[in-house]
Amino acid sequence: MFDIIYSLFVPFGGTWMVPKGTGWRWAVGNTASCSAQGFFYMFGAFGELFYQAAISLNILLLIVFGWTQEKFAKKVEKPMHVIIITVVLIIAIVPLAFQSYNPFCGQCIPTLVWKCSIKDEKESCNWVLRGARTVAVVSDILSGALLIIALIFCTVAMVWVYLHVRRQELKMQEYNFRGHNEEHHRESKRIRKILLLYTLSLYLTYGIALLGVLLPLPYNGLFLTRPLTPFLGFLNMLVYFLPNCLKYQRDH
Repeated sequence: MFDIIYSLFVPFGGTWMVPKGTGWRWAVGNTASCSAQGFFYMFGAFGELFYQAAISLNILLLIVFGWTQEKFAKKVEKPMHVIIITVVLIIAIVPLAFQSYNPFCGQCIPTLVWKCSIKDEKESCNWVLRGARTVAVVSDILSGALLIIALIFCTVAMVWVYLHVRRQELKMQEYNFRGHNEEHHRESKRIRKILLLYTLSLYLTYGIALLGVLLPLPYNGLFLTRPLTPFLGFLNMLVYFLPNCLKYQRDH
């Protein structure tokens, strides 16, 4: 759901939703459409990022801590949905309330609109026409911090599960049940592959997007990194259906 919302309002909406007077190509929007794009940008991006971390948490609890899917659904899943949706709504609503969704590099994000003047052939921008400085700064810091935390958490979860599965596999090799060991090895390899692919999908989308934010890329570089983030859900879907596809391939 979050991937679809993000895709519709950011990559697909693009400069269409940016106010017409900003000068961006194909910009036909207004202040309302810009605010809508900014709201769903924050709502969709943070939502899919939090749910990616939830996938890693699910796998971690199931494999390392021995939880069942029923236990996870009862104790974690339902409260998790409420918490994630509530948090992303707060993150998206606060800039909207302070009129802080404004055009920046062809899309609307939490930023400021400055009033600029030219004095002695130098441009000076020292008056905020729209937006709140504190909201814009906090949004930038929060976006970067949460993205880095999510990347670290998913990476730690992947390594933790890999080491746990590998440790169990080495223990099983101490026994002489060859058929059972081979079956356990295949299952361990499958688990490691699935979690690795989930984590790689995060790095291929938000990891590259983070580099686009941290590095001094020109606008063309940002244009190449931005379209990657909506593909996180699509890549996760491919990983989810991969075992069924491989099973069908073996059976046929």
